[in-house]
Amino acid sequence: MPAASLEVTGLCAGYGPTRIIEDISFAVQAGDRLAVLGRNGMGKTTLLATLMGLSTRHGGQIRIGDEDVTGKRTSARADRGIGYVPQTRDIFASLTVEENLRTGLKGRPASALGEAYEMFPRLRERRGNYGKQLSGGEQQMLSMARTLLGKPQVLLLDEPLEGLAPVICDELMALLARLAATKEVTIILVEQQIERALDFADSVMVMERGRTSWTGAPAELISDRALVDRLVGVGIH
Repeated sequence: MPAASLEVTGLCAGYGPTRIIEDISFAVQAGDRLAVLGRNGMGKTTLLATLMGLSTRHGGQIRIGDEDVTGKRTSARADRGIGYVPQTRDIFASLTVEENLRTGLKGRPASALGEAYEMFPRLRERRGNYGKQLSGGEQQMLSMARTLLGKPQVLLLDEPLEGLAPVICDELMALLARLAATKEVTIILVEQQIERALDFADSVMVMERGRTSWTGAPAELISDRALVDRLVGVGIH
């Protein structure tokens, strides 16, 4: 399936009665890349979890393409084309790499596993290893490859570079850049490595205290270090 647009209107959500995000609205055209930035604890992870149906929604609407998925369960959203790589990676520690990958096939033939090994040759070398035997970088590769095997139309990435060595970060971002260049998937990236995120994205949304505080083009932030420091709290070089 081709990439799908994502439109969010007046989204309010949290966990149980606790509201964490308030009145979030944005739209991403099919095949585009949005970076969601902000200090820790500002609601970015909750936003992605809400898009995936993993939090308590208190209001607002979520549309994928021309379909309203607001009231749909997480499994139905996945079937509709949303792929989610959580910050926690959520691989199966007691399954092998190949067994983990098979859970992401979504009915595709086993031969499609070759796509994962082509994306990440390291996973081919470790296909018989258990999830718990992998390094942090390998676990992130596995989580991302498993999600991509399902051919998502919209890909949600929650801090995929967290805790990884720079060389692994380079490898993952190069893969994402190649994927984005195909325009076959719409990508929402939450990331603390500001420069990498700005280099990757078409547009930027900054969150503060659960709300949108700024939206614009990456070039606007790159050219204004004071603005970056005020909005995100981390300067860029």
